[in-house]
Amino acid sequence: MRIFQIAAAALAFSSMEPVMAQERIRISSDWGNVTAELSDNNAARSLVNMLPLTIEMSDHLRQEKTGSLPSPLPEVSRQREFELGTLGLWGPDHFVIYYRKGRVPQPGIVILGNVTGDVSVFDRPGPIAVRIEVENR
Repeated sequence: MRIFQIAAAALAFSSMEPVMAQERIRISSDWGNVTAELSDNNAARSLVNMLPLTIEMSDHLRQEKTGSLPSPLPEVSRQREFELGTLGLWGPDHFVIYYRKGRVPQPGIVILGNVTGDVSVFDRPGPIAVRIEVENR
């Protein structure tokens, strides 16, 4: 009976689809480095396919750093609220790192992910170049 249970468990585990780890990226700048976990959507997957890349970012409304991607990302559902550390997409190619929490007007932003490190490194006026790359595992 014990052998039957082991065989049944082995069969059940072998037929399961592999679980994909959540994709993580590293955002590096002269001001500091953070990591972020990406959302499970087509826009975030397309962003990963562009990496590595460097983006010149400027400060906007003292709540976010914004910069242009080399090409547009796919349109996915949008939302108006964002949290501290949200990575977003305003327009098809406008990458945003929010270092405060808040709300944007319609049509909202595409959520690309969320910073897991200390996003306050971007809470300062002025432009900054950031390097975005897939985090080594």
